[in-house]
Amino acid sequence: MMRRFARRLVPLAAAIAVLTALPAASAAQPAPASRHTFAVGPQYDSTHVYVEPGTEQAFAASWVATFGGSTIGPNATQVTPTPSRTLSELVVSPVGTLSVFDYTTPVPYPFGTERTGWLVTDLDQAVRAARTDGAAVTVAPFADPIGRDAVVQFPGGVNAQLYVHTTPPSYPELASVPENRLYLSPDAVGAFLHSFLAFTQGRIVSDDRRADGAAIGLPGTAYRLVRLTSGFGTTTVAVTDGHLPYPFGRELTGYGVADLGATLERAKAAGASVLSGPVRAGGRDTAMVRFPGGYVAELHNDR
Repeated sequence: MMRRFARRLVPLAAAIAVLTALPAASAAQPAPASRHTFAVGPQYDSTHVYVEPGTEQAFAASWVATFGGSTIGPNATQVTPTPSRTLSELVVSPVGTLSVFDYTTPVPYPFGTERTGWLVTDLDQAVRAARTDGAAVTVAPFADPIGRDAVVQFPGGVNAQLYVHTTPPSYPELASVPENRLYLSPDAVGAFLHSFLAFTQGRIVSDDRRADGAAIGLPGTAYRLVRLTSGFGTTTVAVTDGHLPYPFGRELTGYGVADLGATLERAKAAGASVLSGPVRAGGRDTAMVRFPGGYVAELHNDR
């Protein structure tokens, strides 16, 4: 009798051991997605441009001469929660909005690492949702001269500043919605997409595993290119091994224009330099341009 009982215990113990080794059900589930939509509109989502000291006016003049638009500022102000001083200027153009910072003091960490500023409907709720969706809050909410801000970091080290204004702004709709351009490793892209899409309530437009490497300075090679869209605009994610030639990966944003050749000529006449291209890849012509002050941008034909 004891031997028969012992024989029954062996498979039972083995089953218990297997179940114990499995991860808990809750650990295997994806993080809960946000059910909020915080975006206001892509014309209110600005690229954060930190220019070389003393070049803010040259940059703004070059940008407006190239794309059109207008500027607000510059104003000498403090836009960080700890003491600092910057000339701050807003550039509102048909291809995108830019927040330009020309610091006269050292830039307090971690400012300068954020790519974009996103206007949200409710800052505190957006910060809570970002945490829920797997982002880290790297700068807790703080007051600035015209509203409140916070900085969040999505997996893969992608930083974005969230903000609200005391007096809601009003900017014209864009002729072309700019692309937030990200370069991520294969190790980071899965976690990034999970978190970013949950927070932005976005979707994947396309996922090309054999995109033409000529678009990132690597002709004759292929890479993974993921295109996303949400209320915060469009995002492209280049998934690479990090073996990138300069200046690829240094650009923050891509801008669509009706005539790339004519736009490049205007840019050069306004003091910018073409670093790469134009090149035909992925069904469009693209070039990399450096504007006065050091800002590198990707330009492409918007057709």
